[in-house]
Amino acid sequence: MTDRPNASLEASLVPGLATGIGSLPHTDARAAAEVSLEATPRLPAAPQLPNRNERELMLAQWALALPEVTIGMGGKLRFDPTIDLSPPEPRFDASAHGGLLAFVDLLESRPAVVQRVKLQLTGPLTLGIALCEAGMPAPTAFRRAAEVVQAWIPMLEALVATRLPGTQVVLMLDEPGLVVWRESEGPLNREAAVDMLSGALASVQGIAGVHVCGHGDRRLVLEAGPHLISMEVAEDLVDDGGLIARYLDGGGWVAWGAIPTDGPIGDSGELLWRRLAAVWCELTRRGCDPVLLRTRAVITPACGLAGHGLSQAVRALRIAATLADRVHDQAFAARLTLGA
Repeated sequence: MTDRPNASLEASLVPGLATGIGSLPHTDARAAAEVSLEATPRLPAAPQLPNRNERELMLAQWALALPEVTIGMGGKLRFDPTIDLSPPEPRFDASAHGGLLAFVDLLESRPAVVQRVKLQLTGPLTLGIALCEAGMPAPTAFRRAAEVVQAWIPMLEALVATRLPGTQVVLMLDEPGLVVWRESEGPLNREAAVDMLSGALASVQGIAGVHVCGHGDRRLVLEAGPHLISMEVAEDLVDDGGLIARYLDGGGWVAWGAIPTDGPIGDSGELLWRRLAAVWCELTRRGCDPVLLRTRAVITPACGLAGHGLSQAVRALRIAATLADRVHDQAFAARLTLGA
């Protein structure tokens, strides 16, 4: 596991934050930004709005910075081998970044509302797989993916620094492609995949995290050494209990995807709270510090919410905030006990 400086984490993150994974079902960018801020005010997430524009799909949104790639119907990437592989040219585009830009506009109009924001960017491994599928040779695809991700990172951080000075950035790399490494060796050997992800994380000046979607390879991410790992609450988490314990002991934080997004969103978080508590209980048996499980915890939906209705998406974020309040209370009580 790669060690990263965590000195800023305690000042930037606090127990019991709630946030979104990124995508929302809205077609009105301002409305999506307002939902994110209202439901998760202590760590609002810049929304991605693929239903608003196909260019805002997670691959198209960032791959458009590659001159050899065009975006086809359905956000499909198309590789043109006749175009020279010049350096990526990242630029914010109203069609591809409408949710992000509306989010920044909203917060800029309300100074001092938030201390921190969450942004997300497709990770180099997932983007590399997509470029391979578009016809790019694998070595070139992963090299270009790494280049474009590392070109976007300072652009995103500079956007917040310029428009929202003093606001801390939590930047998550979205890696649904990690499922490939869990099922097989993957198109890139494991050591190279860890190095590529670690290099992208090292480019982040703020808090660097990775979202592991579904059954993605959590162990690969933990080896890369993020400040924050986002993963769905599932029974098989206990299989990695020892690694999670080491990660928490080293200062890492976990964003627990406690609200399932693969079906209808319920009206109450009580059952979801019990499920999270049961997983924490089992992780404690596997060596995790029960205090760290609570004091280094963020609560989120399991994945993006673009496939849900507007009211369900809002409900998912509000349930996440309710669970986060309970985490905050338990973390506060644990700290009081330790202080005593």
